[in-house]
Amino acid sequence: MLRRLALLYSGLVLYGLSSAMMVRAGLGLDPWNALHEGLSLRLHLSFGTVIIGVGALLMLLWIPLRQRPGIGTISNVLLIGLAADAALMFLPQPVSLAARAGMLVAAVILNGIASGMYIGAGLGPGPRDGLMTGLAGRTGWSIRRARTGIEILVLGFGWLLGGTIGMGTILYALAIGMIIDMTLPLFQAMAFGASAKTSVRA
Repeated sequence: MLRRLALLYSGLVLYGLSSAMMVRAGLGLDPWNALHEGLSLRLHLSFGTVIIGVGALLMLLWIPLRQRPGIGTISNVLLIGLAADAALMFLPQPVSLAARAGMLVAAVILNGIASGMYIGAGLGPGPRDGLMTGLAGRTGWSIRRARTGIEILVLGFGWLLGGTIGMGTILYALAIGMIIDMTLPLFQAMAFGASAKTSVRA
């Protein structure tokens, strides 16, 4: 359990850090963070505060979808936003395009690793993940269809609200699934031991 908690909380902090890095790079955000940034601009709230608020609202949508939160869910709602705001206080704004591109690539890689860590801990999905799986379960859609539909809708709202859309958005869409696929089995094995290795290989 200690290993699982360590993976969960390390992953959530790193996820918040990676989100802040994408914001500082200024070359485009993933769909949810584009929405968070747009709402932050409109509501004059910090980026992390919006992440927490949106996560809490999404959990209300879990009720009709019959999703049950775990300790990982509650931690996800609170910790990612806090970590993102803390990182934004200290991260410098890169000046050159090369530095911004480097920060963006590092952020996407770190985001994928962090996702593998907190998902691999198996202590409850994040509010956005639970919305996806719950919608798929209630409608009969595939996970891919549910995720794609949600993220297209979220990206549209983020763009309308002024969230940053650009090459980072495309890079994230192309790379994030592959990075999580590569890292998730490793972190599941770390969390659950030899039995997880066997199940992952199967």
